[in-house]
Amino acid sequence: MTHTPKHRAWHWIAGGAAVFMLLACGGVSAGDDTTEAADEPAAAAPAAKKTEAKKKDSMPGLNQPAKDGDFQFTVTGVKCGVAKVGSAYLNEKAQGQFCLVSVQIKNIGKEAQTMVDSVQKAFDAKGTEYSVDSGAAIYANEDQQVFFEEINPGNTAKGKLVFDIPKGTKLTTLELHDSLFSGGVKVALK
Repeated sequence: MTHTPKHRAWHWIAGGAAVFMLLACGGVSAGDDTTEAADEPAAAAPAAKKTEAKKKDSMPGLNQPAKDGDFQFTVTGVKCGVAKVGSAYLNEKAQGQFCLVSVQIKNIGKEAQTMVDSVQKAFDAKGTEYSVDSGAAIYANEDQQVFFEEINPGNTAKGKLVFDIPKGTKLTTLELHDSLFSGGVKVALK
């Protein structure tokens, strides 16, 4: 009996299905092995926690320089519980409370760079993220409008980041960025 091309194709399909079934069965037993392998990292979890704790310990704090890209940030103070910023005539009231974060920004790069306050973030102990209130920052900084202005290489600008957060909330960490696309650097507010 001679095999036609249709019969030969059928043998290939049947052979492929058999190989697939063998691999699938092998995959089930390999799946059991991966379950055991998944248990191993759980035993290594304490080492991961130690590494995370070490990162927190090495996080810069108040009055310590922290670098991100072309900017070196130094947080010099934090004042929370502020109800309004500005003058008697031109001001903005907080929805909750304002936290004013005093910061120095030094351009350590080789060209002028603009400091943008809206990319800066603050976090509380639960990890809740807060953004800057740029409108309130205009009133809080009065004569020192450092945000949205270029800082030339080697120069340092000073100003306040303003966060409108709920009353009773305490900020624990800042994440400062030299630009919208930078990785950022975290600073502890303790």
